[in-house]
Amino acid sequence: MFDPVTLKLNVDPLIEGALKEDISSEDVSTNSVMPHPQAGEADLICKEDGIICGMQVFCRTFELLDPDTKFELFVKDGDEVKKGQLMAKVHGDIRVLLCGERTGLNYLQRMSGIATYTHQVAALLEGSKTKLLDTRKTTPNNRIFEKYAVTCGGGHNHRYNLSDGVLLKDNHIGAAGGVKEAITAAKAYAPFVRKIEVEVETLDQVKEAVEAGADIIMLDNMDHETMLTAMGIIDGKAEVEVSGNVTKENIAKITDLGVDYVSSGALTHSAPILDISLKNLHAV
Repeated sequence: MFDPVTLKLNVDPLIEGALKEDISSEDVSTNSVMPHPQAGEADLICKEDGIICGMQVFCRTFELLDPDTKFELFVKDGDEVKKGQLMAKVHGDIRVLLCGERTGLNYLQRMSGIATYTHQVAALLEGSKTKLLDTRKTTPNNRIFEKYAVTCGGGHNHRYNLSDGVLLKDNHIGAAGGVKEAITAAKAYAPFVRKIEVEVETLDQVKEAVEAGADIIMLDNMDHETMLTAMGIIDGKAEVEVSGNVTKENIAKITDLGVDYVSSGALTHSAPILDISLKNLHAV
């Protein structure tokens, strides 16, 4: 759940932008059939099994249109939901419920889809020491929602943005002239409280990263045998992250490596939505 300051400063403007995208001047359909205020209510129903996420954002969408909109919530973020389950009742001006329906559902379906997919992937790591991380492969202007959804599904957040941590990838290494040069430069520039993570693609780069004193070594797109060899080279001298096309279908192959982290862009860029509807709207 977003705290009040984050909600006001970082979340509300994004929801308002989404509402403005959907209502550039007026909701012609709603104004045609409902020209005057009319109290009403509607049911929020889940249409498939999953993990719910985004209830606060869903509610906030309608509250920004009309603060008098009220909600009866029967689930909370992180709960498992079943097909056909009544998750909430929404009470307010029917015109507001119609205007905010699609925007509110877009957030709720997307966030719940990410939470559901993350939950499925995280279950495959149960019993291992490996933490499941997301990446920065998020929808522009929706990162705050998508990374929150990952945590609701049982995953963990990698760095939030470029200001949040040092991660030296292939192009940083190329620009610096090598793994050792990149790590040395980062240590000289970054605050001492920052860990230095470096992405490596070969065993030679693994050796160089260990010798240069990297705090975290990311094994990128390596096959299983190469990763096993890399773990022997690192030998506890740095934390280890595995990355590169990690999905629900192949993540189980990583559990025997004993790595600290596995990051997956699929959590945010490939999760399908969870089907949710606002139904049974009627006047009261």
